[in-house]
Amino acid sequence: MKSEECTLYHGGLKGAESVFGETAEQYGVNEVIFSFDGHKLNRDRNTVVLSESELQRGDISMEIASRMMNRTYYETDKIRRVLQAIFHMVNNGHQVFVIGTILDDNSVKGGTGWAVELAKLFNRPLHVFDQNRNGWFTWRDGAWTEDTPLIRYTTFVGSGTRYLSAEGQAAIEELFAASFGKQ
Repeated sequence: MKSEECTLYHGGLKGAESVFGETAEQYGVNEVIFSFDGHKLNRDRNTVVLSESELQRGDISMEIASRMMNRTYYETDKIRRVLQAIFHMVNNGHQVFVIGTILDDNSVKGGTGWAVELAKLFNRPLHVFDQNRNGWFTWRDGAWTEDTPLIRYTTFVGSGTRYLSAEGQAAIEELFAASFGKQ
């Protein structure tokens, strides 16, 4: 598989998503950023601003989202729109890569956790680099197992924490190098 045949989907936010985008650009990977009116992006190449009707396709009740992620999300327009945009990322990208923290309940900390839960729900190949454990984990048979993933599909998602560690950044760079060869 050639890097220029691939497309990365992300949300253009500071931290992991921006580094996924910057690294994709270095490797010639196509990049699509999903956003909505009024959303402040850190990276804005090839941005798709979702319309109201497109956002509605990814709508979910905050009660269901809260239950799936074992935390409480309050009904705010911004959080709802963020979750709706994440739906479009995961719906378009076949393989999902996330930088964050895996919690004891097998969810992932923060809003990034929604991409993880959707990937599980959509049965997507799912990989999380846990910054606390400094390693990659793949969701397989209902559990996280240590792994060294590669980009194996032409469409994939890159998401994660805004608080990217040096190890998290290195994990993204190594993922692209192992998948497409060193630049």
